[in-house]
Amino acid sequence: MSEPAGSAAERPLRITPDMLLSRRVDFERRMRRFPPMTVALIALLAVVFVVEAASHALESAPAIIAMGALTRAQVAAGEYWRLLSATLLHGSLEHLIGNAIALFILGMICEHAFGRGQFVVLYVLSGLAGSVLSLAWGPGPSVGASGAIFGLQGASIVLFRQHRDRLLLRDRRVGFVLLIWAVFTVGAGLMTPFIDNGAHIGGALGGAFVGRFLQPVVLRPLVPEQAARVRRWLWVIAALAVYTLLGWAYRS
Repeated sequence: MSEPAGSAAERPLRITPDMLLSRRVDFERRMRRFPPMTVALIALLAVVFVVEAASHALESAPAIIAMGALTRAQVAAGEYWRLLSATLLHGSLEHLIGNAIALFILGMICEHAFGRGQFVVLYVLSGLAGSVLSLAWGPGPSVGASGAIFGLQGASIVLFRQHRDRLLLRDRRVGFVLLIWAVFTVGAGLMTPFIDNGAHIGGALGGAFVGRFLQPVVLRPLVPEQAARVRRWLWVIAALAVYTLLGWAYRS
């Protein structure tokens, strides 16, 4: 007995993984290979390191403290600007190069995911969170951008966990490379002067926390209220940067 005409079209359609995948956003599509804000940050860290080297700040603990390193005693004395200035300094050329590589990769991800404004907010707040836990971790001195960079990693993990049903990340090798960097950086924090794992842990936790409140612009543009909130945060960060510059310029 033959089937009535059109009955085949009424059969339930089996949903396959390929069909579900087609509804996801390709995260790496249109990702810039030269993220401008990230590159600007790396350039700033490089310039500051040149100033460190020219000032012989890497030769002793007192010298790097005078340059703006984070110490519990100085912060307790009112030099709060060190919470930010320490994130611009590095203890060695190897320290700077390792952080610059990780910052480029994670900056490319976060700047693409959140846009330039939210990226700057995430980076600075993560660095400050790392400095705060660093003070609780030990008396110092400590320096390095790795607290802020660990914050980018924490926010990236939150991003891909929260939106795993919407975002497709094709090149998973990036995650493996960043895991190796994280292990290496934590190990360096155990063996290298001026580097402490309190900043790494604090930055990661701070970045993960901030990341929960950021809007991924790869999924949906910021609405006017969100854009206004980001601008307010950027003004706060600009004020912190001016305060840090003045504190460093008039340091005792």
